[in-house]
Amino acid sequence: MEEWLFISLAALVASTVAAIAGTGGGIILLPVLIEAFGVREAVPMYAVVQLIGNISRVTLNRQLIQLPVVFWFCVGAIPFSILGAWLFTKIPDSKLLNIIGAFLISTVIWRHWRMRTITTFSPKYFALIGAIFSFISAISGSAGPFLAPFYLSFGLVKGAFIGTEALGTAVMHVMKLGTYHELGAISPATWLNGITIGPIMIIVEVVLIGFGLWFLSK
Repeated sequence: MEEWLFISLAALVASTVAAIAGTGGGIILLPVLIEAFGVREAVPMYAVVQLIGNISRVTLNRQLIQLPVVFWFCVGAIPFSILGAWLFTKIPDSKLLNIIGAFLISTVIWRHWRMRTITTFSPKYFALIGAIFSFISAISGSAGPFLAPFYLSFGLVKGAFIGTEALGTAVMHVMKLGTYHELGAISPATWLNGITIGPIMIIVEVVLIGFGLWFLSK
């Protein structure tokens, strides 16, 4: 019971970060899931949780989504999500933990080093971005913090950034989960746990909308 309370709290904090920043919640939630369920269960479970959260952000920001960016992202993301998920099933647990540990450290380095100047570039570059970071995500569980600067550098802000990033990432998670399922890397219990945790990832969005409507009615 205490374990699930801690997981729920971590999911709530993660959803708050994701709702405000559009990404980054997984850095909080993923280590908690690994500690509770083990790396082999946690990574697919986190994909289920993130898919639910991303769908909610797509719904809330659907009118601002930049479809050309999503299209090119998916061109690269779809095949490399499948490749990364297949590789996930082949890597030993200890190596997976090493990879995720390196990933967590690199997110901190990336946060301080990343580009800050907004310079527009062709949407076609998102094919390469989708390929690289979908491959990373399928193995390590998350790549959100690395993706954000590219969307921001393209010129997407606020709802356009959140919705566009969420739709591309949702497609990526669908491909990952389909591959995990086909390869026997995700169990019914993992699906159930992910679906149980997932709704917590949309609570913050619902609360923010509620307060927004309340303030507008004043």
